[in-house]
Amino acid sequence: MMQLETSALTDVGKVRSNNEDRYLLDDALRLYGVADGIGGLPGGEQAAQRAVDTVRAHLLKQGTPDLSQAVTLANEAVGQLGEKLSPGLGIGTTLSVGRFANGVIEIANVGDSRCYRLRQGELTCLTEDDSVENDVKRRRAKGELVFLRESQRHALTQCVGQPMPLTPPVARHPVEPEDMYLFATDGITGMIPDHELAQYLDSGHSVETILESIISEGLARGGNDNLTGVLVRVLSA
Repeated sequence: MMQLETSALTDVGKVRSNNEDRYLLDDALRLYGVADGIGGLPGGEQAAQRAVDTVRAHLLKQGTPDLSQAVTLANEAVGQLGEKLSPGLGIGTTLSVGRFANGVIEIANVGDSRCYRLRQGELTCLTEDDSVENDVKRRRAKGELVFLRESQRHALTQCVGQPMPLTPPVARHPVEPEDMYLFATDGITGMIPDHELAQYLDSGHSVETILESIISEGLARGGNDNLTGVLVRVLSA
């Protein structure tokens, strides 16, 4: 039986008046993740909450859990809520979610929240941001001539809740003892570079202490966005 040590923490930051981040931590389902309501759209808090609630509810009632289907249903649920809260613009949220089972972590990701893995001192980002910059890189790799406006570099190409079909791929990664998995919103990743996150994760402290240190550092650097993280240490696979 896989043994996990888990913790979650969120902070409104020093600039925003409300927290539009939400986290998912369910040790019974071994289900973890974060959601970040889209800035510039109304209802960010409601979008993020509806997304994590829908994913958890779907996996709770399914005999054979399907993470991709859960995120697809979350997209529909957030979209329906957006029709009520903001008929003109809709609402939206990022969503990065993972489930541990049978020696594997399954990860689905939409937007620019991330999941990192630290293994034997090496940090790897297991997700790819759905950003204009990454879309341009993919198209250029195919030989297309595409220009990138600096102001659009970090703009999202998709999120949960907007009126477009969404069936995210699910990545599966074998899990090893002592692995660390960090789900984080961009309030963390935008303030603390990857090499510094690796140092925190590799410190040997408890998951609670590590998360507190990461968020404290983000606040010390300005805390210009909501900061949310979920941290999982694999004790045995």
